[in-house]
Amino acid sequence: MSGDLISALRERIVIMDGAMGTMLQERGMQPGQCPELFGIENPSILREIHEHYIEAGADIIETNTFGGNAFKLAEYGLADRTEEINAELVRIAREASRGRAWVAASIGPTGKLLRPMGDCTFDDLYAAFAQQIKACEKAGADLISIETMTDIGEMRAALIAARSESRLPVIAHMTFETGGRTMMGTDPLTALIIIEAFQPLAIGANCSGGAQQLLPVIEQMGQWTNRYLSVEPNAGLPQLVNGHTVFPDSPEDMAEYALRLRGAGANIIGGCCGTTPQHIQAMARALKNMAPVSRPAKKVFALASRSKNVIIGENQPLAFIGERINPTARKKLAQDIKDGKMQMVVEEARQQVNSGAPILDVNMGVPGIDEVRAMEKAVQEIQNAVDVPISIDSTNAEAIETGLKQFVGRPLINSTTGEDKQLDTILPLAKKYGAAVLGLCLDERGIPDRAEERLAIARKIYQRAKEYGLRDEDIFIDTLVKTASAEQGVVMETIKALQMVKRELGVGTVLGVSNVSHGLPAREILNSAYLAMAWSAGVDLPIVNPFDQRMMETIQAAAVLLNRDPGCSRYIELYRDYKPASQAARHPICEQCNIPSLLSNTPIAAESQPGKTATPGGSESTSIQQRLQQAVLEGSRDDIVSLLEEALQQGMEPLAVINEGLIPGIEKAGELFEQKRFFLPQLMMAAETMKTAFSYLKPLLKEESDAHAGTIVMATVEGDIHDIGKNIVCVLLENYGFKVIDLGKDVPACVILDAAEKEKADIIGLSALMTTTMPRMAEVIAGVRERNLSCKVMVGGAVLTQDYASQIGADAYSADARAAVVTAQRLLGLLR
Repeated sequence: MSGDLISALRERIVIMDGAMGTMLQERGMQPGQCPELFGIENPSILREIHEHYIEAGADIIETNTFGGNAFKLAEYGLADRTEEINAELVRIAREASRGRAWVAASIGPTGKLLRPMGDCTFDDLYAAFAQQIKACEKAGADLISIETMTDIGEMRAALIAARSESRLPVIAHMTFETGGRTMMGTDPLTALIIIEAFQPLAIGANCSGGAQQLLPVIEQMGQWTNRYLSVEPNAGLPQLVNGHTVFPDSPEDMAEYALRLRGAGANIIGGCCGTTPQHIQAMARALKNMAPVSRPAKKVFALASRSKNVIIGENQPLAFIGERINPTARKKLAQDIKDGKMQMVVEEARQQVNSGAPILDVNMGVPGIDEVRAMEKAVQEIQNAVDVPISIDSTNAEAIETGLKQFVGRPLINSTTGEDKQLDTILPLAKKYGAAVLGLCLDERGIPDRAEERLAIARKIYQRAKEYGLRDEDIFIDTLVKTASAEQGVVMETIKALQMVKRELGVGTVLGVSNVSHGLPAREILNSAYLAMAWSAGVDLPIVNPFDQRMMETIQAAAVLLNRDPGCSRYIELYRDYKPASQAARHPICEQCNIPSLLSNTPIAAESQPGKTATPGGSESTSIQQRLQQAVLEGSRDDIVSLLEEALQQGMEPLAVINEGLIPGIEKAGELFEQKRFFLPQLMMAAETMKTAFSYLKPLLKEESDAHAGTIVMATVEGDIHDIGKNIVCVLLENYGFKVIDLGKDVPACVILDAAEKEKADIIGLSALMTTTMPRMAEVIAGVRERNLSCKVMVGGAVLTQDYASQIGADAYSADARAAVVTAQRLLGLLR
């Protein structure tokens, strides 16, 4: 297409095309067929669909490559043709375009889950996306459209591949469920923070429950960024009308929502499932000649984990980095790391978060170990245990990169110096992996005494970071704290340099505050005073010990005095019952300040004294039953067997271990999930811990006790090859005591019925993600009645609703994996 896409986006709303899958189905593609292969074998049909969208007003058409990655094509035996298939589908789109529209290569999810929830690694995903993206670019695609991503970890892998292997502009779309989060628990702002760091052309959402559901997503993103926003909603949630699947939103409805989406800040607007050329035409007419809504420039300093973000800077709550996962001068922690156990590492992470730390520093610097492997395991274990951003702290570039691959979110790299070699090694990693980077005011000559010299190093780091393509909000500077006991005369130069950096460069700032007190008594007094000075000077992220009561009190007080605690509400909440130390015994900070814990009302191991590490797994006063519950709740697979052994040594019967320890833990996890305080990754880790525990206990159970809650036959119905949701449900059901017969995907009704009859199933569980395969569920239900089977049938899937389930006569409908467990228990009368 003639003309520049960037220029078009500045001037008007750019229109994308609509659905491809449903259009192919209307033209003869059968359920279960490979859409990509169907398009190649029927090029005239595919070309015609593209042309209809262009004629309707689409500025961008998407290639029929949504499932064109090697993982998806392998399900049809086509993995070895990945490059050929993608190239041909791009060629057909370009042929249809004839210069009238830009051609976007559609890149969809692989259907795989990252470890530990699945068996896929970052490198596996990267390789699959890189192969597909390179093939599409070589064939002539104008841009990349990554879409319908439910896992921000998979989105990261796709973005990194697109940025590293291609020069094409990228649109990045997540898909959100009812409640405003992705299937894996990522909210729109957290998704925006993680994705924006990769500087794609546009960020947004597609599919989901339709325009009404995506409107607040775009509104929220628009409040935090001035980057181009893109949205492709479904034509509403599908409904079954007279045996046919119908999307309820008419072209007129979609046109009205298009205007509202434009008002929310959308720059690119198109359609997803159920939208047709008629929908696109109505939207294009409604938006014709409309300029985009202007949004002011934003510079947001932020870090993020999978489902939690930390906004840093003015008008935000004070943030800090917990320093405790560092083996320096800590023999027991160093030994834990050296042994590869990570038990104390994980316990430190949990305790710091429970004490209020919003970000954790992760340092594996133990001499003589494989630091790369240690960092890999530490990051995996920490993000399984707690949901907060991290700072990857190492001088080993390979260890840093390994940590960046493992972490699902936007971390901070700690750190680089002002030395050229360091800058050339670390800054490209920050750019590639969407991380922020910490620059130390240190070079070949050491740490300068004077603030002006430290500022000069900060300027160099800043300039080099900008040359590598990093943004201001990707850069943090540490003006480096000198020790008062040795260099008292230059201690305040750090504060002066910090002020200069904030004033001149406008980047983020970090300080390792406790360094000031080395070698002096009563260190917490000096540390807290210095921290107060640093807050006043404008530090953004001090690195502190969250178990140090004085430091935590200083943070809360500073938030009031710096007007970062509106109405002093946080301070009042924490200290309404405060008593001076002279009147009451001092408590650990997590108790004194009543820091809210995600796992409140459950036994949390707390440190009894600042600087001391609690015994992993809980204190002696915590019962073994409580510790088992906690291990399940926290997904502690590595700890669960040792706890089981301890319980059995204490004389507990295996059934008592299950009923008093394990089941209450998984039930609590389910409750937290329903309360939106846990998300799917945490729920699955709890379930996997249960699975490990059951595997250990099963040989010890008496035969008469080796009963299960019920037998469930699970299947994705015929013609549907999507099974992530079904697989997750199977994992949870198994770990709630059900015997699960998983028949897989694309399963004919007769096979499902035969299995149910043979296994004497109590329940048949059916899944469908495609609207065209939904009626297959009705065939199974009819078969149950014809064969006079006594089993119940429950159904689920992203496209299903309770109304549809009722229409086809299902006994129950489940909206998500946790609901499926509760539904199964209810159907069998197992709920208490």
